[in-house]
Amino acid sequence: MSRKLATLPDGTTYRPSDGGLPRSLRPKRVVTVVTIVVLVVALLYFLAPIYWLVITSTKSNGDIVTSNGWWFAANNTVQNYVELMGWTQQMFWRWVANSVFYSATAGVVGTLVSVAAGYGLAKFAFPGRGAVQVVIMAGLLLPIALLTIPLYVVFHAIGLTNTIWAVIIPSCVSPFGVFLGRVYAQSSVPDEIIESARLDGAGEIRIFFGIVLKLLAPAMVTIFLFIFVATWNNFLLPLMMLNSPELKPVTLGLYGMMSYFNPQYGAVLQGALLGVVPLIILFLGLQKQWQSGLAAGAVKG
Repeated sequence: MSRKLATLPDGTTYRPSDGGLPRSLRPKRVVTVVTIVVLVVALLYFLAPIYWLVITSTKSNGDIVTSNGWWFAANNTVQNYVELMGWTQQMFWRWVANSVFYSATAGVVGTLVSVAAGYGLAKFAFPGRGAVQVVIMAGLLLPIALLTIPLYVVFHAIGLTNTIWAVIIPSCVSPFGVFLGRVYAQSSVPDEIIESARLDGAGEIRIFFGIVLKLLAPAMVTIFLFIFVATWNNFLLPLMMLNSPELKPVTLGLYGMMSYFNPQYGAVLQGALLGVVPLIILFLGLQKQWQSGLAAGAVKG
């Protein structure tokens, strides 16, 4: 182990082998212990439902009631999958694909719209900008359920109910995404870069697509994930808008299975488990970009 001393700018010396910090800056042991305990409890809180879902998705209805809820019983996985495919008339994976399509399309379009609107609010001075920001903030206070019936009336009047657009178009509008886009644009897009590009003859569209989007790429991942998850979990809007089984998302399809008399709960839970696999893959794949995106708007640059 190295015994070399390192020196801070104020002249304080410490050994890097002692945790990388001088003794005065190290957290107290009780703080470290409490932090670890809180993190472990939080980890169990979030992982316990997934563990229970994995266990229960392998059981029959009788075993769900009689066996230990936190451990395996007789393996009924294959039969549950057969029940799942049979009840859904082999459409379960289509419902999953529908959810992926709705969420990904709304996420991509909604992220672009949110970043463009947020960038405009952050970097352009125009009459009514304050009023627009107030409206966006007010939109954050409105639950989506409150807007579902008015949206249905509008889409029914223009003939778009029972189409993919009835789910995608409302999901693309995200006041929270616009708010995040404005915060990120204020902190991550220096005015000097924009002015330099304008002096070089670049137009506003070229500046936005060539410079701004690259600077806001980590933040865009965060906005995309928010919109993707919100669209995936949205239940009331598809319930109101869609009638055709071929257009249902997986959340609506599994709800129909639960409303059936004496449903096979193991099959339903297996469908719920398989239905969240795309979300798990997405979060794991975008984990680094998401973490950097969360930090992008935390410090004003």
